[in-house]
Amino acid sequence: MLALINTNIMQPPIAPIGLDYVGTAARQAGIEVKMLDLCLAADPDSAIKTFTDRNDPSLVALTFRNVDDCFWPSAQWFVPSLAETIRKIRSVSDAPIGLGGIGFSIFSQRLMEYTHADFGIFGDGEKALTDLYSALRQGKGFDSIEGLLWQDHDVLRKNGPAWPQPLSIPTQRDMVDNRTYFERGGQIGIETKRGCNRKCIYCADPIAKGPALRVRNPVEVADEFESLLRQGIDVFHLCDSEFNIPYDHAIAVCREIQRRKWVGKVRWYTYMAVIPFDETLASEMRRAGCAGINFTSDSACPAMLRIYRQPHGKQDLARAVRLCRENGIRVMLDLLLGGPGETPETVSESIAFFKQIDPDCVGAGVGLRIYPGTEAARLIEKEGNLGTNPAIQRKYDGPVDFFQPTFYISPALGGDAAGLVRELIGDNERFFSPMSEAGFIKGASGEKGKPDDHNYNDNQQLIDAIAAGARGAYWDILRQIQKKRM
Repeated sequence: MLALINTNIMQPPIAPIGLDYVGTAARQAGIEVKMLDLCLAADPDSAIKTFTDRNDPSLVALTFRNVDDCFWPSAQWFVPSLAETIRKIRSVSDAPIGLGGIGFSIFSQRLMEYTHADFGIFGDGEKALTDLYSALRQGKGFDSIEGLLWQDHDVLRKNGPAWPQPLSIPTQRDMVDNRTYFERGGQIGIETKRGCNRKCIYCADPIAKGPALRVRNPVEVADEFESLLRQGIDVFHLCDSEFNIPYDHAIAVCREIQRRKWVGKVRWYTYMAVIPFDETLASEMRRAGCAGINFTSDSACPAMLRIYRQPHGKQDLARAVRLCRENGIRVMLDLLLGGPGETPETVSESIAFFKQIDPDCVGAGVGLRIYPGTEAARLIEKEGNLGTNPAIQRKYDGPVDFFQPTFYISPALGGDAAGLVRELIGDNERFFSPMSEAGFIKGASGEKGKPDDHNYNDNQQLIDAIAAGARGAYWDILRQIQKKRM
């Protein structure tokens, strides 16, 4: 028996889409699969013991979605909790333990070393996990299993990543209790593709999912919508890095959804690049049920956009907002403030322009999370000694280690970058303002997770709103909370 365990317990809860996919693939291959979802367990420790007492797995596979919350100044690191979960499983089961998931794929080797897991899968897990299970049962070797990491005596071995082409994913979404996740989390995810070919200097998606786009058949995507709709779920979030890249695939997915008899009964949200986006795509998305778009905007300052390697400009931002307005699609722009080269003037330019074009909401995040292997990491390492670099922000001791939450905030912004940003935002209610490090103490300045703080992790206002019936992207729910309070 293959045991699947969801280790991500962030609240509001996000359904483990990866386990839904790999569990169904394993089941279709004739493997008995059982799942333990620690996110939905009242007492995770007791749940682990009860599960292993009742079952005798040949392999225990854990998904690890979030390495940290990617927010400064909270900088909450989830790796120690993963290691503790593995320790608890080992105390009650002799089965080998494997790791997978997006968080694992970003830091696969470091996580194997830190947690002492027996196996790991770097990349897509649908075929790799099935192959691993079969190899263990049949006593075969592991060299041919794409994406596999394993302990070979005292040596950690690693095969090439599992980024299969063409991409086909099971559409039958019933391994996970998606209905409960919908009730407690307000949305359910779907992938229309994997991989990212963009060159943003800070992003780890090309590392985890591959630098080439791998698209799904639009019919398969719409079938997955339909599978979830039959479970009473009608609000979705597309988990693609950027839905509109490639453009033709986005159009094809929208048109396939429109062909289904249930069109008009679903709402969905997505992440998108600012370009390409035109009247045709906006119209097709609206007719397919798109309710909101979160654009990877980063900045409105040409100098910062060049540093971040974003191809859009100010007029592209203005056009994206206008097209959303004309098509009844809610729009969020994400500001990434504090990167290399950021100054008070560049911050002021971006905030002033975002006020001018008037989106529904703006996330003003301060601090660049540094991931090893990205261009941002290479640029920052070139600046000199990391240990004495005033731009490096962290909450751990010892040498600077990008495995742990490590952020870059341009020293030119002064000692209170968040305060500078809040001052420039003023009383504009469309902005989610950043919190200063001094203010990030529970109880010090009100309730953690106040509406103008868009860190979704442990956001009690968001949790309460979903419990009261709110559904949709978290930025859209928080936007509505903030609007009611004004």
